[in-house]
Formats: sequence, C-alpha cells, structure tokens
Amino acid sequence: MATLRAIVGPVLATGFRLAGLTVEEATSAPQAAALLDRLAQRPDTGVILMQQDWFDLLPDAQRRILDRAAVPVVVPIPAADWSGGRTSAEEYILDLLQRAIGYRVRLQ
Repeated sequence: MATLRAIVGPVLATGFRLAGLTVEEATSAPQAAALLDRLAQRPDTGVILMQQDWFDLLPDAQRRILDRAAVPVVVPIPAADWSGGRTSAEEYILDLLQRAIGYRVRLQ
C-alpha cells in the first residue's frame, strides 16, 4: 500500500502530524533534497508533499529522475508565511476560530 508523506520544516510539521501524516522534518533545501531521495527509494511511498521553496531549489538531475518515475508523485505545497509579523498569525488564528465556532473572538 502506498503512503502519503511530507517533507516540511518545523513550522508545518506539527500540523501535518496532527493530520496523521508521516512527516520528515528538514531545516534546509539540501537536507530536504536528501530526504526526498531517501523517501523516493522506499517502495511504500506513493505521494510526497514538499515545501514549494525547497522543491524549487531541487537540482535539475533530481527533478529529471522524479519526472520519469511513476511513483512517488511529489506535490509542492506553499510554506507557512508569517512574514506579516505577529498580527498576521493572530488574524489567521482568529479567522479559523470564527469559521469553527461561528463568531469572532478577541485575543488578549
């Protein structure tokens, strides 16, 4: 049976683990590329989610190998972006809470 795995940074890792995915944490593009190579060799890996910024930095040779293989399918996903500072993160959480409970809460 093919599995879904994720190669993400520490910011996203907890969320994916809570969703039940097998997560490989990386802190740099070269480390993520090495993890991708290792996971691609496993016969049980079907789909790998990988942070877009690291996917974009994969060496051309590694991309060609992945493009020719039927599995795993590597799906780039956007990395968490809190560049707006604390306010953006708070707004995001408030929006999630509003959708979940139906009204706007105020964080103190």
